[in-house]
Amino acid sequence: MEEFLFTVTEETAGDRIDKVLSAEEEGWSRSQIQGWVKEGAIRVNGETVKPNYKTKQGDEIVVIPPPVEDLDAVPEDLNLEIVYEDADVLVVNKPKGMVVHPAPGHASGTLVNGLMHHCTDLSGINGVIRPGIVHRIDKDTSGLLMVAKNDAAHHSLVEQLVKKTVTRRYIALVHGHIPHDKGTIEAPIARDTKDRQRMAVVDNGKHAVTHFRVLERFGDFTLVECSLETGRTHQIRVHMRYIGFPLVGDPKYGPKRLKEAVGQALHAQVIGFDHPVTGEYLEFSAEPPTEFAELVESVRNGA
Repeated sequence: MEEFLFTVTEETAGDRIDKVLSAEEEGWSRSQIQGWVKEGAIRVNGETVKPNYKTKQGDEIVVIPPPVEDLDAVPEDLNLEIVYEDADVLVVNKPKGMVVHPAPGHASGTLVNGLMHHCTDLSGINGVIRPGIVHRIDKDTSGLLMVAKNDAAHHSLVEQLVKKTVTRRYIALVHGHIPHDKGTIEAPIARDTKDRQRMAVVDNGKHAVTHFRVLERFGDFTLVECSLETGRTHQIRVHMRYIGFPLVGDPKYGPKRLKEAVGQALHAQVIGFDHPVTGEYLEFSAEPPTEFAELVESVRNGA
């Protein structure tokens, strides 16, 4: 089993052990670390400690993470909405509430489970639990995703994402009245140093650019179209919050229940790319789900 060793510095001394370790390793959440402490998988100076242990300068922390839960993706008939398909690629309209690929706590009912039932020829570059997956959208974001059906197509689509030639346009309902008709948000994104399960605008984060234009204003709410130039985790959600207009219903970045909604009001409406084999530019669009449309109509009517 892999072993991790950390020495507490003067800067982090006095912080809880879960805060210190989650800042050291990007993939470790504070709740996960607390669980490991309780299981005895984490020792400080050779001794077990409690989850609320506050570190001291010079503490030697040894972490031996428990074995990762084995995951496998099995085909499931999930009645996916396939917008386009040929021998190399397909475009699917993912419903809100569906996770893209299996993960602990989401072993079934994911987009990958549905794709494996729909077709057997998916690229294998990202492993057995992410076949065909080129890019992702959040669980509670609905909309269009492109999927690779072979490795050559996968390489082509990823290269287009890297070169920023893929068209990705989203619509979002945000809190606040945006006074200008369009704008560009260029602000680097990384893990929030105070909460490792959130992203934030951070000086040394990864380059991130979002373009937006106003579609409609409804008093204290605005409907916007956002175009991604880069594809960072939670990019639109983080950027809109950063400029003071968080997404309606967003449990991580939005205001607390100012408008009843479950999950962020965000829909991936348009996707466009060059076909991996023919080179022809293809573009697809999908109207937002009924729930999104009803939410927009309710604020339009002042409800």
